[in-house]
Amino acid sequence: MEPERLVGEVPDAWEYTTLGKACALGGGRIQTGPFGSQLHASDYVANGVPTVMPQNLGDNRIIEDGIARIRLVDAERLGRHRLRAGDIVYSRRGDVEKRALVRTKEEGWLCGTGSLMVRMGLGPVEPTYASYYLGHPSVRAWITQHAHGATMPNLNTEILSSLPFVLPPLPEQRAIAHILGTLDDKIELNRRMNETLEAIARALFTSWFVDFDPVRAKAEGRDTGLPADIAALFPDSFEDSALGEIPKGWGITSVGEHTRLVKGRSYSSRDLRESSTALVTLKSFLRGGGYRVDGLKSYAGSYLPEQVVHPGELIVACTDVTQGAEVIGHPALVRAAEGFPTLVASLDVLIVRPNAGPEFIPFYYCLFNTPEFIAHTYAYSTGTTVLHLHRDAVPSFPLTMPPQNLLAAFATNVAPTFQRLQTTERESSLLSELRDTLLPKLMSGELRVPAAAEIVEETVG
Repeated sequence: MEPERLVGEVPDAWEYTTLGKACALGGGRIQTGPFGSQLHASDYVANGVPTVMPQNLGDNRIIEDGIARIRLVDAERLGRHRLRAGDIVYSRRGDVEKRALVRTKEEGWLCGTGSLMVRMGLGPVEPTYASYYLGHPSVRAWITQHAHGATMPNLNTEILSSLPFVLPPLPEQRAIAHILGTLDDKIELNRRMNETLEAIARALFTSWFVDFDPVRAKAEGRDTGLPADIAALFPDSFEDSALGEIPKGWGITSVGEHTRLVKGRSYSSRDLRESSTALVTLKSFLRGGGYRVDGLKSYAGSYLPEQVVHPGELIVACTDVTQGAEVIGHPALVRAAEGFPTLVASLDVLIVRPNAGPEFIPFYYCLFNTPEFIAHTYAYSTGTTVLHLHRDAVPSFPLTMPPQNLLAAFATNVAPTFQRLQTTERESSLLSELRDTLLPKLMSGELRVPAAAEIVEETVG
């Protein structure tokens, strides 16, 4: 039987087949990751071979932060499940649309429990093209519709094998993959740049407000390395406190004394309808901290004005699963999202607004990224299968509060960095929107490669 024409009519030289047949043409295969009986909780270690679970699947990329690991001997025992560059990993349960292309640096990692592996093999299919094809909106919808399970969708090898697949000539596949990959490479470059920028701001925070380097330098008669006007804001000695030795004249206080905390909106499934408003949910947090735009949910329900969040605002995750627990208590800065001018925090999200004004958000964002804050909030979490953050977790966190003029100096110093972060995130959002616009047109042949290449060249340069 001829496969369903999932992306519409295609050029004459292109072929409709199925994903399973396309894999077979290159000697590839579609298989599940190891079962739980093959890989136990006791097999996971702090250092070892990374194991790709569903939570590690981002936007066609593997998210390494917080990834589980196993010993090399166990990875070799499960050699059939070790990944090669060009493989595509899927989630077997839950969000079955999620998939990620395995890059060269991830060669030899393991396809973990709860995941599926698609291997195109060496044949007429370019794996990168296949990974983009699988991101086509109609393809994603087909997978969701065909996944089994009323409450929890389940994906298997049979379903994936029968997925309608469009096979252009190999040179055309490579050209399409190059065009879309150029956009993704720029997005990835922006991501790494922002990681560096954020690390610089957090290093300055640690030096000034955790390690007290300028105070120690002045106490020891050394140059602080800071401009004279900023160095003058630091004392030259320490005093004892309930938190140990702190700079003289600084106070001991708590986060709740200096911020306004707003809990997000509760909602039901009937509220998740098409709308220009979206919910910022637990899925908006990256494992291990950070923000992800693709975690939004379209929302048509009611909300309070104070529950609306804006780009650049600070939020904290209030729930998590007990296994892993890599999100609860972690902070993120909200990013703009194309198509959603209004963003509303869900019940899983706590909004943190400094009393002194939004310009002090970077101070609290850096504070919330310290190991001490994460450990404190985790200690205030309760639950057996799902963790919940106690309402006192964030406001009760104690901190050494510097004088207001020093806080203002820090805010002034890091403001350009955080503005650059927002600008770069905005650019990445626009690039992502362009990729998602071009992708279905390229996959159907509606837009041919030369025209798409001109558009990308004008955008990326």
